[in-house]
Amino acid sequence: MPLVRSLSVTSLNGLPQWEDEDLPVEDLLLFEVAWEVTNKVGGIYTVIQTKAKITIDEWGENYFLIGPYFEHNVKTQVEVCEPPNPAIKKAVDTLKGQGCQVFFGRWLIEGNPYVMLFDIGSAAWNLDRWKGEFWDACNIGIPFNDREANDALIFGSLTAWFFKEFDDKPNLIAHFHEWQAGAGLILSRFRKLPVATVFTTHATLLGRYLCAASIDFYNKLDQFDIDKEAGERQIYHRYCMERASVHCAHVFTTVSQITAIEAEHMLKRKADVVTPNGLNIKKFSAMHEFQNLHAMYKARIQEFVRGHFYGHLDFSLARTLFFFIAGRYEYSNKGADLFLEALSRLNFLLRVHRSDVTVIVFFIMPTKTNNFNVETLKGQAVRKQLWDTAQCVKEKFGKKLYDALLKGEIPDLNKILDRDDVTIMKRAIFSTQRQSLPPVTTHNMIDDSNDPILNTIRRIGLFNNRTDRVKVILHPEFLSSTSPLLPMDYEDFVRGCHLGVFPSYYEPWGYTPAECTVMGIPSVTTNLSGFGCFLQEHVADPAAYGIYIVDRRYRSPDESCNQLTQFLYGFCQQSRRQRIIQRNRTERLSDLLDWRYLGRYYMHARHLALSRTFPDKFEMEPNAPPKTEGFRYPRPSSVPPSPSVSQHSSPHHSEDEDEDERYDEDEEAERDRKNIKSPLSLGALPQRKKKQHGEYRN
Repeated sequence: MPLVRSLSVTSLNGLPQWEDEDLPVEDLLLFEVAWEVTNKVGGIYTVIQTKAKITIDEWGENYFLIGPYFEHNVKTQVEVCEPPNPAIKKAVDTLKGQGCQVFFGRWLIEGNPYVMLFDIGSAAWNLDRWKGEFWDACNIGIPFNDREANDALIFGSLTAWFFKEFDDKPNLIAHFHEWQAGAGLILSRFRKLPVATVFTTHATLLGRYLCAASIDFYNKLDQFDIDKEAGERQIYHRYCMERASVHCAHVFTTVSQITAIEAEHMLKRKADVVTPNGLNIKKFSAMHEFQNLHAMYKARIQEFVRGHFYGHLDFSLARTLFFFIAGRYEYSNKGADLFLEALSRLNFLLRVHRSDVTVIVFFIMPTKTNNFNVETLKGQAVRKQLWDTAQCVKEKFGKKLYDALLKGEIPDLNKILDRDDVTIMKRAIFSTQRQSLPPVTTHNMIDDSNDPILNTIRRIGLFNNRTDRVKVILHPEFLSSTSPLLPMDYEDFVRGCHLGVFPSYYEPWGYTPAECTVMGIPSVTTNLSGFGCFLQEHVADPAAYGIYIVDRRYRSPDESCNQLTQFLYGFCQQSRRQRIIQRNRTERLSDLLDWRYLGRYYMHARHLALSRTFPDKFEMEPNAPPKTEGFRYPRPSSVPPSPSVSQHSSPHHSEDEDEDERYDEDEEAERDRKNIKSPLSLGALPQRKKKQHGEYRN
């Protein structure tokens, strides 16, 4: 059926346009294959889930996702139905006839794409035979005790088998994500199936392992003995699967320039296209509604803080900033080590300068725990008890005041509270006394004596003392609105914080700072993360837009730590008005991260794969693929030319001193859009041959 190109690839405000011809998609089917289809494990799930809408807009009913079957995921995320396409129905029925369970339905996310889920267990009896076929295809052996690799092989064999059951038409495009899906690509090419293949690596296996070992990875990329390093870490067979997938694909893509450099050394192939990760940007109907959401969710975080620090609440919550770091518990790769060291130095600076600002830092990094910390639960109970007491006294006070006013009297405030009321309040005050410091962690850690974050906290001495201006809270569990401690979903929590800090050493893309950006929350990233490099290419002065980029590539760890400390200290010196202005600028960058803009790079990769696989039907000029550089947001016009003027010096200025500043967010945004410099260079656009009346024409 003919499909109509939607508004998914039209330009956003100020962003360059890309005019492209429509593909004759009536004879094309697009399949996207990944282990994380309906199965949330990491960032690839977010990529596929958020990108589905713009892909549906382009491909309509001809777009399908392929993933593994897990019962609990299907029950909550998939609406089972029959395949609408006759060719797909025939292939699915063939697999089912051979005893393999295939579940087809619609994924209940935005766009409602079709999904096919293969039951790994139902086909496990073929494992030994498929291992032999895989060996014949690429001479890669998989050990029996690596269950993940065995499951990946079964999944890939089922995928290739599914593609084999198609007739010559329609033409297929298959986009594979990561090594877990790579076996299907390798087998498809080995069997010479007429499928245009794209392979995307979101992080190289060996790169992740080497960076976790505290190796100077990026300065020694050309010095590693790849086979030796993979063998020592007992992942040689996985590495071979990943590398074979990369070299078998018609088009190889990575998610960032920094990962492209890494892949060229680790996987020995240069990326054909860089496909940055995007998000679905939700624009609010009310102007600056994200500022109101920040205030609302900040108040909920403050409620938690009141309970957690009961008895030690000798700091002003109005002068308290909330920082956070979140992600997988990878102590070095995620930059938790650098962040903690910078917090120690920040604490020293704030104390030396007698700052009245308090910083509360949340570590949202899941690890093994027994249960909630009793002291933390008690804190929330004490807070609730104090609230109930205050409400009770307030109600009695209000009734007496109301009665007195009805009589035309001004009540004696010394007598309006009786002895019982004073006693109740004194008992409530006594209940807030505690002999211990507020806990650093909200849960009981299973192995806290060997936990790297807790051991670093013990070394630097951040124990939430009264004199500390930096307080630390480790929440070793994903956030949930059903939690008895901090009943907030992650997105709501992020909106309530002031700054996200992600000084990662190994971060192929970095969804956490990107999510902060689209919510209007400033963040810290590094020039070793894909997101940080992307922003450096696209934004003339990232710090003016609330994106602080730490140099971890060309500086020593101590210099990087000092730079991070300066960023954090400078942020603490900002006034409330300056933070509001900065959040406005940060949120303005969200258009740059929208899939409506970034989805074009996936389109280019698919077009390139078609031109290489079916040159008689599709052709593309052999010029350079589109690049992400060339378009830059200018420096905000309202920022003074001298950086030293844009922030307060210590001691801090008063909040009232900024009230006379003339600032119009809409006016500034319009000036910036007009000041945009060069348009994005997308290289050559594909020229395609379309069949009409038996002949091809340009």
